Amino acid sequence: MATGRIFLLMGKSTSGKDTIYKNLIADNDLSLKKVVPYTTRPMRDGETDGVQYFFRDEEGYLDLKNRGKIIEERTYHTNYGEWRYFTVDDGQIDLASGDSYLVIGTLESYCYFRDYFGKENVLPILIDVEARIRLERAMKREEKQEHPRYDEMCRRFLADEEDFDEAKIKEAGVEKRFFNNGLIDDCIKEIREHIYEKMS
Repeated sequence: MATGRIFLLMGKSTSGKDTIYKNLIADNDLSLKKVVPYTTRPMRDGETDGVQYFFRDEEGYLDLKNRGKIIEERTYHTNYGEWRYFTVDDGQIDLASGDSYLVIGTLESYCYFRDYFGKENVLPILIDVEARIRLERAMKREEKQEHPRYDEMCRRFLADEEDFDEAKIKEAGVEKRFFNNGLIDDCIKEIREHIYEKMS
């Protein structure tokens, strides 16, 4: 019986993850499934429970945690309190069915997925971009905002450098990386071929 795979897409900010994810998830030949994450933050205008996220309160989060259903989680300390983002083993992922999945995450969440589902079932896709190019992209993106927050942009850039430190990448066992320094279509093509190879 065929076993599915989880492809975990990760990279620093402005590495092109969202665009790459949208292209891969729309590829009918790949037929990769989405995994809807959970959060305890309030629902925003235009959001629907079960589409962007499954929305839970703190009590709902603790219930899932106590039942051992949380695969990975991150907590952000905001001006409105702690907001949690987490992935739940709720039946969305069924590797025995032969289906494969595409998830956007961090290096840390890759390690959680790997430990939960097994290294052979979780394959990292690390997007790499030169620091100069990332900074240029971040500046252009921030300039388009009504109220640019260059301080937050710099904080995020430095946080990414720490989160994706070379020693941490090596420790996580991530060896292959895909470069998005120029044409993103070339990067998507290379990743698509890589996924095909791993699914066959």
